[in-house]
Amino acid sequence: MHIVYILHSQKLNRFYIGYTTNLDLRLDFHLHDTQARKFTYKADDWTLFFSLACTSKNQALAIEKHIKAMKSKVYIENLAIYPEITSKLLNKYATSDC
Repeated sequence: MHIVYILHSQKLNRFYIGYTTNLDLRLDFHLHDTQARKFTYKADDWTLFFSLACTSKNQALAIEKHIKAMKSKVYIENLAIYPEITSKLLNKYATSDC
């Protein structure tokens, strides 16, 4: 399964957007890994804010890129509030050649 996920840190008041095929393993990496060079090392309170299962790697990467390109906290917050946004994203990037 290909998943786009968004983490939120209350401490930093920031979001982190990523892609994975194993959400549990990836969350564990963000919460417990000690690599100081990674963005999520800056806080220890990351919580899963949003996740979206995609049908292909290409679709997931295209959606991840789209969300990052929006550069909007409001847009990210709206993803969790309005399910029609996620439906539109899945439809927009449904083709394998995204």
